[in-house]
Amino acid sequence: MTEEKKERPDLLSRRKFIRNTGYTVGGLAVGGVLGSILPLGTAKKNKEETAQNFNRALMYFTPEQYRIVEAATERIYPKDDHGPGAKELGVAFFIDHQLAGDWGFNSREYMQAPFFKGEKVQGFQGRLKRRDIFDIALRELNNHSQSVYKKDFVDLKGDEKDAILKDFEEDKVNITTISPSGFFNMLRSSTLEGVYSDPLYGGNKNMDGWKMRNYPGSQMAYASVIEKDFKKIKPQSLQNHMGK
Repeated sequence: MTEEKKERPDLLSRRKFIRNTGYTVGGLAVGGVLGSILPLGTAKKNKEETAQNFNRALMYFTPEQYRIVEAATERIYPKDDHGPGAKELGVAFFIDHQLAGDWGFNSREYMQAPFFKGEKVQGFQGRLKRRDIFDIALRELNNHSQSVYKKDFVDLKGDEKDAILKDFEEDKVNITTISPSGFFNMLRSSTLEGVYSDPLYGGNKNMDGWKMRNYPGSQMAYASVIEKDFKKIKPQSLQNHMGK
């Protein structure tokens, strides 16, 4: 017996326990004592957990902000006979995740004073970050809804929601800190980005946005079809290129 084993008699007992309980090097219990004490239905539960989409979680919005954005984007890109709308496609999650990252912080843009009011074609010119603009705009969207209809935005009927959004689009809402139309245009463009971006970013669930447009997504090559008549190709996301 080595000196180590003399000094550490617990090593033998632990190795014996591991062998008897059916552990492998990777830590997988295949039988023995541990396998017998696992509760029934564990395997089924693990499969259900694997099927969950953990990307659908809030990274920036409060639950209230999320519901407003979900309701607003659904009016911009509603569900119809052609397919799902922004809500089912997860567009609100896409916007939430973008605001939590570089886009929300304007990290790739020059944000130093002095600031001048730019032309509409120049886009936003100012010290506020996109996440700040969303914070203000969503609060004002709800305030305007209360002022006009005495209800929160998410509780309005479809045509009422459209009217509130139209007021923002046409700068009919008196807001001194941000441009209402600037926010609406930002919301609209980010809605479309969420519909047609790779599912990796939180929107375009199941690539349904691409499927409605017969867009092939991220294909590695078109050599097999480029010289043939138009053919629908099953779309692929970035995840499809992971090694198996």
